[in-house]
Amino acid sequence: MNELVINLHMHTTYSDGSGKHADIIDAALEVGLDAIITTDHNVLVHGPAGYYQDGDRKVLLLVGEEVHDQTADPQKNHLLVIGADRELADLAANTQDLVNNVQKSGGLAFIAHPVDPAAPAFGEPDISWEKWEVENFTGIELWNAMSEFKSLMEDWFRAIFYSFNPKLVAHAPFSATINRWDQLLGTGRQVVAVGGSDAHAFHYSLGPIRKTIFPYKFHFQAVNTHLLTGGALSGDFDKDRLMVLEALRNGHAFVGYDLPSPTHGFKFTAQGLETTALMGDEIKLNEGVTLQINLPMRAECNLLKDGEIVKTWTKREICTYIANEAGVYRVEVYLRYLGARRGWIFSNPIYVRE
Repeated sequence: MNELVINLHMHTTYSDGSGKHADIIDAALEVGLDAIITTDHNVLVHGPAGYYQDGDRKVLLLVGEEVHDQTADPQKNHLLVIGADRELADLAANTQDLVNNVQKSGGLAFIAHPVDPAAPAFGEPDISWEKWEVENFTGIELWNAMSEFKSLMEDWFRAIFYSFNPKLVAHAPFSATINRWDQLLGTGRQVVAVGGSDAHAFHYSLGPIRKTIFPYKFHFQAVNTHLLTGGALSGDFDKDRLMVLEALRNGHAFVGYDLPSPTHGFKFTAQGLETTALMGDEIKLNEGVTLQINLPMRAECNLLKDGEIVKTWTKREICTYIANEAGVYRVEVYLRYLGARRGWIFSNPIYVRE
């Protein structure tokens, strides 16, 4: 399998971002991402999607949108729509209808920042997702980088401190988001997890202080989504677009926090009597399934079944476990970085079925 590193959920001047598509493309090329997906609020921007190249580096740009009901107060229940063939913001008032039409249009629907706490000191409301009765969405944004920063904005001092020390912000997805994901998986659904930067590159000023909060380049080095695909990008836009969407749809992906150390090369597979499964796949239990985890380097590796840790390894790069029970198995990896235990890798599940 081939691995692509993508960054999704970001905003341009078409909504509330500070940069143009060209600025985002330049940052992605500099960092070396394979693909980026812009998602401006309630607008599907036509034109920018395509391939961009600088020397021997190239990046695939896809355009989606972040849809939410602008008449609501507060404006909760944001949905990332990726791969749809038409504008869908006019359906925002009815979330189930919106999700249904995303499917009809061939797109993917991811719940954006399921937990997004308020920051009262800055007049920022809680815009968490509330409509959990909605069905048939593709997945959730397990880790949203800007929501985590927002949770630390208790006052101006802390906001300024973390603005100038962005490497100290990220620790892991919110536990409430992980718990909600496990609850959804426990219903028998296949729910794909992605990591989103929610990049805006906000420009702030306080007296003589001028600062861009989390430039695009910084975001692109941090929380990314890694896709496993059947081949490398070919340079054919239509073909590669479908390949990226299919990997996202199937959950052939993991969330990697690439700032402490690159997560490229992580693998989580299952071997049964007759088949091999990737992250996002189902496999039959039969007489047992061998789960194998390959880490880019030694770290704290936890294997979870139905949301509970069943095995922890601390000094191995290759970890093996025999699953004798059906369940939803996934991996969380942690390491020490800048004096704290931080989430590094969060896999999508392998579904071991009876």
